[in-house]
Amino acid sequence: MSTSAATEHVASYYAATANPSPERAALEADIECDVCVVGAGFTGISSALHLAEQGHEVVVLEAARVGFGASGRNGGQIVNSYSRDMDVIEARYGADTARSLGDMAFEGNRIIRSRIAQYDIACDLKEGNLFAACNHKQLEGLREHKALWERYGHHDLELLEGDAFKREVASDRYVGALVDHSGGHLHPLNLVLGQAAACESLGGVIYEQTPVTGVQHGETVTLRTPRGSVRARRVVMAGNAYLQGVLPELESKSMPCGTQIITTEPLPETQRRELIPNDMAVEDCNYLLDYYRFTADGRLLYGGGVNYGGQDPADIAAVIRPKMLKTFPQLSDVRIDFAWSGNFLMTLNRLPQFGRLNDNVYYAQGYSGHGVTCSHLAGKLIAEVMRGESGRFDAFAGLPHLPFPGGRLLRVPLSALGAWYYAMRDRLGW
Repeated sequence: MSTSAATEHVASYYAATANPSPERAALEADIECDVCVVGAGFTGISSALHLAEQGHEVVVLEAARVGFGASGRNGGQIVNSYSRDMDVIEARYGADTARSLGDMAFEGNRIIRSRIAQYDIACDLKEGNLFAACNHKQLEGLREHKALWERYGHHDLELLEGDAFKREVASDRYVGALVDHSGGHLHPLNLVLGQAAACESLGGVIYEQTPVTGVQHGETVTLRTPRGSVRARRVVMAGNAYLQGVLPELESKSMPCGTQIITTEPLPETQRRELIPNDMAVEDCNYLLDYYRFTADGRLLYGGGVNYGGQDPADIAAVIRPKMLKTFPQLSDVRIDFAWSGNFLMTLNRLPQFGRLNDNVYYAQGYSGHGVTCSHLAGKLIAEVMRGESGRFDAFAGLPHLPFPGGRLLRVPLSALGAWYYAMRDRLGW
């Protein structure tokens, strides 16, 4: 797996508060195994852990550190479902596909919670998240969203209209909210580190600082690395936005996108209770959305914006702090202690890409901003395929994915132009 020169965790709040974790050795030999997983983020580690539980001999290759990419940098929100609403899925791909995906839409959340409980992972789990409507059109969309999810059997949603939403968020930006009582938020880097340790406890082996430089397909797949190789009967490609140059046939159908996060100094408990009284995670309903929550030690973690192509702004705090102050102007004097960015992978239809290459190389990627839960589902579905149960995996693998317009040269400016259009619609309340 190719990577940038950086091979250590980004200087984030998560890295500064990570649980102790060993620095794992790089691969320096030619080895063989049953299953090789490329990438030690949520998708890769979830897959490896499920497979190790099934008794597979699993080797994980990570170009940097466990949780180096989006899995160790994201907003930490347990948001159910996908980045595309179920009514769109139903209209485009039919009722059967919609039912299959709808039945699995809240499962990633349950997998996360079962992992935390089963392996006693300390990752600051808190309950509840909500979607905040910035205008009445968005509020009407939330009402429809609630009714749609209830059709699919998910009933832990509560619509808050008028001033009722202020029981959850003390901001004048919103006109209502939809609360998902089954959602939540946590420390994502500690979650993936805990699952990596669980995988190792079952015999899984993880190599860090080991990028994959080439793949030779065949009945046995050979993965080349700078100082060794792995021969495996089956392979899981799970590098997501940080997997570049290894599966070129997929790169035209996805695009790395950057998002930025800041974290304040710890705030007094009285102020925290005033701003988000029930300590839920929040995201708004704009196309280029803001998202925020309080950490375990009382900091406001606030993220937002998208940079198409994954480039970082020169001054992250200068970009995100105004968004925070638009939501909570009372924080104008608060110090920013951490600012960082990370890439997620977006697809054109904003649905995940699952599939196979040559029958023994599996991939799952492109969660388009909803990767915390769906990546954990992906790991379970990949393990199901490898024990001969392919139906649920194939519900995703059957989704058509088209290349971005303009190819690699023009996909960034064209996507940015489209995002500008939707941002203007949000601003004008269309």
